[in-house]
Amino acid sequence: MAQGHTEADWVSRLADEVVATAERRALGRPMVVASGLSPSGPIHLGNLRDVMTSHLVADEVRRRGLECVHILSWDDYDRFRRVPAGVDPSWSTHIGKPLTSVPPPRGSRYANWADHYKAPMLGALAQLGVQFQGISQTERYTSGAYLAEILLAMHERNRIGQVLQRYRTTVTAGARTESQSGTAFQPDSGTGGDDGGARPMRDHDGLAAAGYFPYKPYCSACERDLTTVTAYDDETRAIAYTCMCGHAETATLSEHSHGKLVWKVDWPMRWAHEGVLFEPSGVDHQSPGSSYDVGSQLVKDVFGGAPPIGPMYAFVGSAGMAKMSSSKGEVPTPADALEIMEPQLLRWLYARRRPQQSFTITFDHEIHRLYDEWDAVGRKVADGTATGATATAYDRAIGTSTGRLPTTPHPLPYRTLVSVVDISAGDPKQILRILGDLAQDSPLGGLDEVRPRLDRAQTWVDTQMPSDQRTRVRGEPDLPLIASLTKAESESLQLLLDGLDEHWSLEGLTTLVYAVPKLQAGLPPDAPPTAELKALQRAFFAILYRLLVGRDTGPRLPTLLLAVGPARVRTLLGSRR
Repeated sequence: MAQGHTEADWVSRLADEVVATAERRALGRPMVVASGLSPSGPIHLGNLRDVMTSHLVADEVRRRGLECVHILSWDDYDRFRRVPAGVDPSWSTHIGKPLTSVPPPRGSRYANWADHYKAPMLGALAQLGVQFQGISQTERYTSGAYLAEILLAMHERNRIGQVLQRYRTTVTAGARTESQSGTAFQPDSGTGGDDGGARPMRDHDGLAAAGYFPYKPYCSACERDLTTVTAYDDETRAIAYTCMCGHAETATLSEHSHGKLVWKVDWPMRWAHEGVLFEPSGVDHQSPGSSYDVGSQLVKDVFGGAPPIGPMYAFVGSAGMAKMSSSKGEVPTPADALEIMEPQLLRWLYARRRPQQSFTITFDHEIHRLYDEWDAVGRKVADGTATGATATAYDRAIGTSTGRLPTTPHPLPYRTLVSVVDISAGDPKQILRILGDLAQDSPLGGLDEVRPRLDRAQTWVDTQMPSDQRTRVRGEPDLPLIASLTKAESESLQLLLDGLDEHWSLEGLTTLVYAVPKLQAGLPPDAPPTAELKALQRAFFAILYRLLVGRDTGPRLPTLLLAVGPARVRTLLGSRR
């Protein structure tokens, strides 16, 4: 892989900033970029932008031969907020507990709610080649790793409260939000929970008669965060709280490991603790007075650190998703996307656009066009005609600083594979026969040569193709339809049948089906298309489709003819030979 890029794409520019910031701060240690995810439910494609933005920047720094660590914080110590649709309503008894203390959905093989939703994301990140150092916030808090920062925050609670109060009037959306209605996902920044956000601070930030307290205990009796801190002594570090369950307790904070800082204090604390130089966030965290603004103030005033470079990223949406089964949350996940597209293509979608640009990931027939575009870019890169920015984005998509991602050895067009899988009903022997005819110039030794792209196409057909669009080749010729054809229509079929043997290849059949209407019109096979000629071709194609598959449209005719085979084509078109 190249050791860096000369093209100043968005990734390179942000990497330049990270390196310059590290040099200015004279860190003397590896650079740290960060991202975070809350496994409160399906981790969707909007969340992936948080991770991919940091990953691409970290990888560019590594390509330059510099040390860079990408930390991924799992916010598994966030509170369980609500019971999702489809989950047993009795799970409501766990609302307010840490995600790692909530049982997983019924039937799950994982230990808790957080692990259940981490698992598919971990698998997706492995496929995508994302290298990171995972950090469990449950482990960090319960092990006492943040104890010094918690004690500092409690000591500086009045100063923190003043900062929060100062920004309070401008806060409109500080807390992480779930996916929005419709097809565009709120690009969750992946850090933090539901405290320190847009609700009145009296409810969650501790601004009550007893004073402000930035630490929120989980109740030792019911495990929930329905607690109110009533007192804290700086000398003894004794913290007193009451819980809505009726429990009251006084404990030494240095020994109380079941609680966490509220979100707007937690985030800047982590910046300082981990030495974060770069962490992107979504529009929810970048609005005036929201989490990033508050955190940038607190990290300097309280924790003695500096705010990271914090670029904003925009929405990622989805379109045309049919019946993917793994997300269970009505939002497509990276694991869902990787069921129908190769990792390189998904990486490319994130690498080619600046973080501030929103985009949509399609699950319907548009994926065929997307794959065509991707393959065309690959050809341009191979022959040296791609622009610098295009070639750079492509290089970032196909691999990382450690090497290229596994790829399909013989990448036939995705739309062709979809047609073949559809026509053959997924039968491996038929698929190999048809693909063998399609790839005559480069014979296939077996289906493994067209995997994993073939498997992605198979999944698309199984899960996304509408049932009324599935191809069903007729078992017997439609004799009434054949008898009703006009003389000209019968002649067109005969012209096709007469040319089958000579043109039995994908290229040859393409030439033949377009040439038949031209020959009937007295034109040479290479005559340029006209509006009248196109109308004749459409009429001819419709007859073929009706005779072969019983409807007016279907897969590309050359592919369909190859799939059906010459003998069966002759039978279905009414040949008496």
